[in-house]
Amino acid sequence: MRHILSAALCATSVFASAHAADITMNLGWATPLESDNGIIATKFEELVETYSDGSIDVKLRCCAQIATEDDAFKAMQLGTVDAYLISQNNVSPHWPLMDVFVLPYIFQSTEHLLKVADGDVGQQMKERILADTGVTLLTFGGPSYRDFFNSDRPINTMADMDGLKIRVPKNEVMLKTFEAFGAEPVPLAWSETPTALQTGTIDGGDNGTNVIQEMKFFEFAPYLTILDHFSGFTPLLASGRFMDKLDDGQREAVMRAAQEAGEYHSEILSSATDKIRDWLVSEGGMQITRPDRADFIAAAQTVQQEIAAERGDDFAALVSDIQAVAD
Repeated sequence: MRHILSAALCATSVFASAHAADITMNLGWATPLESDNGIIATKFEELVETYSDGSIDVKLRCCAQIATEDDAFKAMQLGTVDAYLISQNNVSPHWPLMDVFVLPYIFQSTEHLLKVADGDVGQQMKERILADTGVTLLTFGGPSYRDFFNSDRPINTMADMDGLKIRVPKNEVMLKTFEAFGAEPVPLAWSETPTALQTGTIDGGDNGTNVIQEMKFFEFAPYLTILDHFSGFTPLLASGRFMDKLDDGQREAVMRAAQEAGEYHSEILSSATDKIRDWLVSEGGMQITRPDRADFIAAAQTVQQEIAAERGDDFAALVSDIQAVAD
């Protein structure tokens, strides 16, 4: 009897130990802790640890501590990085269908963008990226816009873009877009961008409005141009290796936390962009212009058509689905 009881207690102890074992999730991103990425990461950390009853410990790793944004997706596929916030254009080299969200002027408004991400198209994207790459897209996060900045001249028409050396992420859609706008795109990794701007290797670039403020690009490039040419997300992604460590309850906690952190992030960002633009002018000393967009949109539509024709039926179908949501 004693042996039976001892065995039962041992089994119970093993089960309890396994159930209570902490799992660490290292969550990385490339920008500072106080950035927009830091906002969603911090909220996600809080919610995961609450909903998992402390069985998952989220460690926040800002500033490219565990990987660069260019390398993070491949690292998640290999299982050497648990989770990372990656700009959608830096997901595309590893999963080309993400470029449907990168296409210039593909979204007509913030409302259109959110309807796409929260609807059938967004769900399709989550299912396909998991099936194709083994990486889980936990949440798209809140929407943002990339604003254009340069050190050379104010931009009042598309003709003013002529000849400007513009840093562009290593993304085909973005390269083609700035070529169509008349600039000279220079593909550079994010880690090289601040130095290139300071040394004059490039004249400017485009980034999320908040990134221009956080990275103090206004100190080297005083001309700010509002085009809203690229809009989208910085998705929160997790590796298959990490997700496979979770039991059903922990997985549910992670998915619930991601959804709520994404909603929270959307609320924060909804009013932030205009405030930051005002700050860049009043405190950052930038000169702001808002050109008529007709020529930019016409050039962008050519890029949309060219990319859709190159990428095949699945890509073209997603573009049509996105456009249908706005109708």
